[in-house]
Amino acid sequence: MGSKERIQRVKEETRANILEAALEIVKEDGWQSLSMRKIADKIEYTAPIIYEYFANKEGILLELTRLGNGLLLKDFKVAQSKYDTPEKQLEAMWIAYWDFAFSHKELYQLMYGVDMMCCEITKSLPEAEAARKMLFETIAKIMTESEPTEEIVCRKYYTFWSIIHGLISINLVGRGNTPDMNQHILRDAIQGIIKAIND
Repeated sequence: MGSKERIQRVKEETRANILEAALEIVKEDGWQSLSMRKIADKIEYTAPIIYEYFANKEGILLELTRLGNGLLLKDFKVAQSKYDTPEKQLEAMWIAYWDFAFSHKELYQLMYGVDMMCCEITKSLPEAEAARKMLFETIAKIMTESEPTEEIVCRKYYTFWSIIHGLISINLVGRGNTPDMNQHILRDAIQGIIKAIND
């Protein structure tokens, strides 16, 4: 491996370490505790080195948001690939969304501003747009007989999102039900909306 490749690899590793340290701090102490100084202390670097990779904390938050959306998109693709009918695909994708929210709680909080003071992060990341597009296209497949307009598909998407995101938010702030009850509510909501789309 040449020196240029080695230098590039070290830069990529340092960048990944900064992001990993930021997430560890958040998991331990919450988003409000995240600072460039704490990240530097965590990885035993000086703060100026952190600034060589990210201009400010918002740059780190943007990259973590991109990371979260990339993981969610990957989960959507896996969930969708398991089923043949758009109804089952859509249900699996929304359940994957639910699972993501709890397996990557801190990233979900950042991506959707749940229970935290959140800076305004770019909402049009390619990964976020690709995940939304998968859901839109699957909803449209279910509605093919009625030839839905983009506005109607968009309305159905927001119906799903508002109910599922609401249920997740209730649970993330500690006011939810038992896991078993949550699964019943989640499936009832998804299946109810899919049935309404088909009617």
